[in-house]
Order: sequence, then C-alpha cells, then structure tokens
Amino acid sequence: MPEGHTLHRLAGELTAVFGGSRVRVGSPQGRFAESAAQLDGALLVDAEAWGKQLFVRFEGERFVHVHLGLYGTFAVHDDLEPGAEVPPPVGQVRLRLVRPATGTRPAAYGDLRGATTCALETAAQRDAVVARSGPDPLRPDGDPDRAWARISRSTAPIGTLLMDQAVLAGVGNVYRAEILFRHRIHPLRPGRTLRSTQWRAIWDDLVVLMREGVRTGRIDTVRPEHTPEAMGRAPRVDDHGGEVYVYRRTGQACHVCGSAVRSEVLGGRNLFWCARCQPVFRSRAGRS
Repeated sequence: MPEGHTLHRLAGELTAVFGGSRVRVGSPQGRFAESAAQLDGALLVDAEAWGKQLFVRFEGERFVHVHLGLYGTFAVHDDLEPGAEVPPPVGQVRLRLVRPATGTRPAAYGDLRGATTCALETAAQRDAVVARSGPDPLRPDGDPDRAWARISRSTAPIGTLLMDQAVLAGVGNVYRAEILFRHRIHPLRPGRTLRSTQWRAIWDDLVVLMREGVRTGRIDTVRPEHTPEAMGRAPRVDDHGGEVYVYRRTGQACHVCGSAVRSEVLGGRNLFWCARCQPVFRSRAGRS
C-alpha cells in the first residue's frame, strides 16, 4: 500500500498538471460514471493529501476522494507530443482526467485504476474523513500532540499505533519499521511507556524522512555513514527501492551491529527489527 509521501507527491503532480484547468472527466470502466458526468468540463482547482487519503478539488467545493488501497494506481501523463491525441484507456480505468490541448500546450491525462475508494464528496464529507484521521507529518497543520494524546494513554504496541491512521496519518509499514529502528525502540513496546521527548523525536524525524520521500519518490532511511558507498556494500535490490535498515531484511545483517534482522507478524502485517539495536522494553518492575 502506498505510504503518505506517495500521496503527497501525487497531489502535487495532479495540481501541477490539471490545477486551474477545465478538464474532461470520464469513467471508462463505468463504476464512477454518474459522478464523472457531474464533473465533466468543470474547473479542477487542486489536489491535496491527508495521510493516505487523496482529495481532488473541483469548483463548487466538490471533491473526488481517492484511497489507493493495496493495488490502486493513479498514473499522470504529461508527456504527449504537441498535436498528439490522448490514447484510448487500457484496462479497468475507474477515473480518467483529460486536460485538452490549448494553444501550444499539449493535452495531458491521468488514469486511476484499482483504487479502494473513488467517490464524489462534498466539503462536509471531506472534512468528516479528515476528522477521523490522525495528524499528518507532511502537512504544515500536522499536530504531534494530537497523536501523543492517544499514544501516551495506550497499552497497544507502538508498532500498532504508528500504523493506525486514526492515530497518525500517512505512516505505513516501511516508515514504521525504519523510524522505530532509528530511535532504538522495540515495535512491541506499549505506547504509554514512551516518553514525550521520544515521541517528539520520532515525529520530527518522520517529517524530515517523509519530505525527502516526497522529493525523491522513494524511501531512504539510512544515515550517511550507513549508505552503500560509506560501508562498501552493494546497494539494496528490492522492488520497493530505497536504502533501509530493517524493512524486508529478515535474516540479513544489521548495518549497525551485525545481528540478524528479525521479523514477526503483528495485526496481519510484518514487523521488522534488530533485537540488539531495539532491545525489549522492561519496566522498573522488570516486566516486558
């Protein structure tokens, strides 16, 4: 499932390509046809992300709410030659946006496929979705204290809380594994045992890492001294890309201490951690 930086990057791309233009809106697949007809020819104002939720805003405060889920993609094509026609859709395209050619500016189009959610919503409905979401580290209005209010009272593992979009919006499995490693916190440690300074350090680090993810389009979390060049090791080969410490590195040597990276299933998703760098938390009473 795409993580928050992917949605913010996509929102920026949609705004750059379609923002301020009247667009053709269609649903070749047919599942969004009625709503598409209401938007066809309307001004697309901009797009924004809140965590893993994407909102494409049209005039009249109408929003196309998109959640890509596990298999969704929203491909934007702004590379047509002048005078070239927009190609016919391929596959199950739920939503197609087309910016017609104007003057010397060629046409552009975007195709949404496989999304969990694609719905036309009012401003009130959009606000309700946002109200159910936790703060987003990539938004200027992101408030770490909102997340801390939930984390500091919870007995749930911090590894669970970081993935709960009602607690913190935008963090997925990669950022979860990596941020906990970077701060030497075991993923099964209860949320309420963290100190506020630890949480704020995690939040601040997420802001930096995820902004870099928006810029580059990939997740890189290793510090300069642990890059392939610095360590003299081969670059990571993985379809997720990016240089990481523990994510999907089960059994491989930790870049910091050399111990084997471990994994375990929690809530249907794989945890990854280093037992030496992220020791089990023990309370003053000596219990885990």
